[in-house]
Amino acid sequence: MSLSIKDLDLKGKKVLMRVDFNVPIDPYGNITDDTRIRLSLPSIQYVLDQGGTVILMSHFGRPNGEVRPELSLKPCADKLSELLKRGVELAPDCVGEEVKQIVSQLGAGEVLLLENLRFHKGEEHPEEEPDFAKQLSELGDIYVNDAFGTSHRKHASIFAITQFFPGKSAMGLLMENEVSFLSQILLEPKEPFYAIIGGAKIGTKLGVLKALLKKIDGLFIGGGMAFTFLKGNGFEIGDSICDDDKVEEGKQLLQMCKEKGIEVYLPEDFVITNGRSVQINKHIPQGWKGMDIGPQTVETWSSRLGIGATIFWNGPMGVFEEKAFSHGTNRLAQNLSTMKGTVIVGGGDSVAAIHLLGLEKSFAHLSTGGGATLEFIEYGHLAGIDVLSEK
Repeated sequence: MSLSIKDLDLKGKKVLMRVDFNVPIDPYGNITDDTRIRLSLPSIQYVLDQGGTVILMSHFGRPNGEVRPELSLKPCADKLSELLKRGVELAPDCVGEEVKQIVSQLGAGEVLLLENLRFHKGEEHPEEEPDFAKQLSELGDIYVNDAFGTSHRKHASIFAITQFFPGKSAMGLLMENEVSFLSQILLEPKEPFYAIIGGAKIGTKLGVLKALLKKIDGLFIGGGMAFTFLKGNGFEIGDSICDDDKVEEGKQLLQMCKEKGIEVYLPEDFVITNGRSVQINKHIPQGWKGMDIGPQTVETWSSRLGIGATIFWNGPMGVFEEKAFSHGTNRLAQNLSTMKGTVIVGGGDSVAAIHLLGLEKSFAHLSTGGGATLEFIEYGHLAGIDVLSEK
C-alpha cells in the first residue's frame, strides 16, 4: 500500500503536489467548470493545517512543449485564490533559477502554483529532457500525487519525479479516495453488476471491455462506438461513425459475452440528423448519421439497469455537447441518479453532463479520471501510484 499524505510529518516542509487543474475554459479565459480545482482543496488545506507550504504543479491543455500564453494556469491561480480565501501566486515558469528563488522565500501557510508543466517537452517526454523531473524535485521536501486522472501516464511530474523522494512520495486525499472507492466497488462489485460504455472510439476501450467481462452481468453499449458493434451484427448504419478495422474484434467480444452468459444491450433506436432529428429503428439510411441514442433505448435500458446492484458508466451516449443530441445522455443520467444501486461514473464527458444537470450529489462516486479509471479497472493499478513510497 502506498504512503498517504497523512503518514508524513508536514510541519515546516515544502510539499510539492501534483494536481489536475486541466479545467474547461471559454474563449474569454473563464473557467466553465471548477470541479477539479475544488476536489484538490482537501489535500491543500490539510498541508496548510499541518503547518506546511504548498507548491502546486499541473498541466493544462496541449501546448506540446511550447509556451502558449492562452494556456497559462493564471485563471486557475485566480480561482484557487478565491476558493481558499488566500493569495495564490502563479510562478512565471515551473523550473529555473527565478522559480527556485520564489520557492526559497515561501513560508508556512503559503501556496504557489507553478506555470503549465507542458510548456516543457520534458513533462510528456521525459527522455527528451531527462533533467526536467530532477529540476522539479528540487522545489520540495515531500512529493504528493493528488492527480488521479493523469496517473496512468508516465510523465515526468507523475512518474520520474518519485525517484528523488525516497520514502517521501505519497498519495493525496483525492487520490486515496479514488483508489479506495474504485478498488472496493469495481474490483469486488455487488451483483448484478452492469457496465454502460459510450464515447466515440472503440479502440481505446476494447481492453477495458475485455477486463469487465470477468466481472459484469450486463453490458450496455452506446455512443459512437455502438455503430462498430451494430455493423458487425449486420445493421445498416448509414454514414455513422465506425471503426471499420475493429468490426471483427467487436463481433468476437459479443461472442465472448454470449459464451459467458452476459446480456448485451445495443441501441434500439437513434436520433439521426440531416439538418433535422428523427427516431429510426432497424437501420439508418445512407447520407444520415446516428447522433444520439433514442427514447426507446433509454426506456429499455433504464428498466433493466434499475435492478442493478452496481452500475459503472463511462462515456456519453451521443454528441451530447450539441443540444439537439444531448437528450439520450441527459435522460440516462437523470434515470441513473434515482436508482437504488451503487452508481459510479468515470470519465470527463459523463461527469460533465452530470454537473450540467446539477445531479452530482445523486451518485455514489464521480471519478475524476477517464482513461485512468478505465486503466485502473483493466489492470487494478496505475503507473503513477505504483512508484509512490510504500507504507
